[in-house]
Amino acid sequence: MKITVLSDNIAPGKTPLKGEWGLSFHIEYEGKRFLLDTGASSLFSKNAEKLGIDLSEVDMGILSHSHYDHSDGMDEFFKLNNAAPFYIRAECEDNCYGKRFIFSKYIGIKKGLTKKYRNRIVRVKGSIKLCDGVHLICHTGDDLQETGKKAGLYKKINGKLIPDDFDHEQSLVFETEKGLVIFNSCSHAGPDNILREIKDAFPQKNAYAYFGGLHLYKSNEEEIRRMGEVLKSSTLHLIVTGHCTGDKAYKILKEDLGDRLSQLFVGKVTEI
Repeated sequence: MKITVLSDNIAPGKTPLKGEWGLSFHIEYEGKRFLLDTGASSLFSKNAEKLGIDLSEVDMGILSHSHYDHSDGMDEFFKLNNAAPFYIRAECEDNCYGKRFIFSKYIGIKKGLTKKYRNRIVRVKGSIKLCDGVHLICHTGDDLQETGKKAGLYKKINGKLIPDDFDHEQSLVFETEKGLVIFNSCSHAGPDNILREIKDAFPQKNAYAYFGGLHLYKSNEEEIRRMGEVLKSSTLHLIVTGHCTGDKAYKILKEDLGDRLSQLFVGKVTEI
């Protein structure tokens, strides 16, 4: 399989590629093409064009979760590709907010977008198989609201803000000869929970690689070190991270994980 980063915070210098606070992956696997997330704007499509990737040939689109920095390019994708189904969680709604003290800010999917493209969007309930070797895995933990509250992430339900339980988030998993390749773009539920969920879903298989942000950019060193221990003790050979991980966290994790850890950036290509 071949993974190309179309959108991330970091873009290499002296190239026409641009970065933004967002994330998007183009994935080639067993003759099919997948798009995971669309970044925070149409920038992912401009980068794709510069990288020689034709988004009209994508077979399936997937939204990791309903935050703007992963979904605001969906309009652009639907203009460029008139056939691929786009898979989102059934619980995905335009109701996500960031909250600090008494102040809140809308950070969700564009309002009205899921209704506008309801003929292209497939709402996923539970965990499903997309095709041979490709799966969407939902969260199974029942205590994730505390995680949402700590991160300052909320959903508006019946006019009231409640801590996010991340029921709109999902992992994209590929089966390979080396093991499972996992994508979870922001890992809001925590890589420890996500890896457990994957293990429960595939008890006979080991996780080989993990792609996505780890949402550590607001975390202190103790929390980052604890996350490093979780990753270090896992079966993962390769952890490719960026976006919401943060520069400070990346440097600390690199000390603990060494060559197992790799930095995301626009245009990065990984072959497995």
